[in-house]
Amino acid sequence: MNRTAPLLVIGAGFCWGLIGLFSRALIAAGLSSPQITLIRCFIIACSMILFLLVRDRSLLRIRPRDLWMFLGTGLCSIAFFNICYFITIELTSLAVASMLLYTAPCIVTVLSALLFHERFTSRKLLALVLSLAGCALVVGLLDGGSLALSPKGILIGLGAGFGYALYSIFGTVALRTYHTFTVTTWTFLIAAVGLLPFAHGGEILSAMAAQPPLLLPALALGLISSLAPFLLYTKALESMETGRASILTFVEPMVCTLSGILVFHERLTPTGALGIALIFCSVLLLGTAQPE
Repeated sequence: MNRTAPLLVIGAGFCWGLIGLFSRALIAAGLSSPQITLIRCFIIACSMILFLLVRDRSLLRIRPRDLWMFLGTGLCSIAFFNICYFITIELTSLAVASMLLYTAPCIVTVLSALLFHERFTSRKLLALVLSLAGCALVVGLLDGGSLALSPKGILIGLGAGFGYALYSIFGTVALRTYHTFTVTTWTFLIAAVGLLPFAHGGEILSAMAAQPPLLLPALALGLISSLAPFLLYTKALESMETGRASILTFVEPMVCTLSGILVFHERLTPTGALGIALIFCSVLLLGTAQPE
């Protein structure tokens, strides 16, 4: 394992954790979650296509028989998990939706052991337990509050976690044949096309035309909190086990919580502080581990 790979994943989690800083401006303007997701995917796809047209056009080419890999990363993962996640938010609470989404590292770790024969070590198990417990504390799942639960919401929420996990699985397979840039470009191009029927693109264009300043948070969301972390994470997968990489992404809810406290003055409970500490310990546990 490349010793910089854990830092790349932690950097990706940090960037993902900043999503709330930019998305709140778009939400306040009346854009829906699927529309915001389409904006993210569209900006990433266009940026990568323009970049590769200048740098190396050959990286835009894929073999038709390999299209299934990018249908996996784009539709089965990115588009699918976003749609499931937004539905879960409507059916349950945000805390429940977040916890169900972050079942992904558990799923990745198990699937990686089954599909790629990665060792399921005691260190991974301990890091996974610490991360799950920390995430539960950060989102307030164990604070004793009344959380709206429904069997349908839980099932769809688990679907979101499964879809989220599939990016690591399909991405690892694609990286055996294609460059990081190729995987990222085709993933988000296919995801953007797949989201079009659900996002009402005309409404997005109307909102941007009526409120030009919205372009700034849209670009920041697409470039800083979407393009940069997916490039970092996909690059890390070239030399890092998918199970370990997925667990390290638990830094995202920690950063998201801290940004809410510092920028939006949200309250941090004692259990939330403990959760952040557990996630940090999990990241240190995997990030300082010797390659297996």
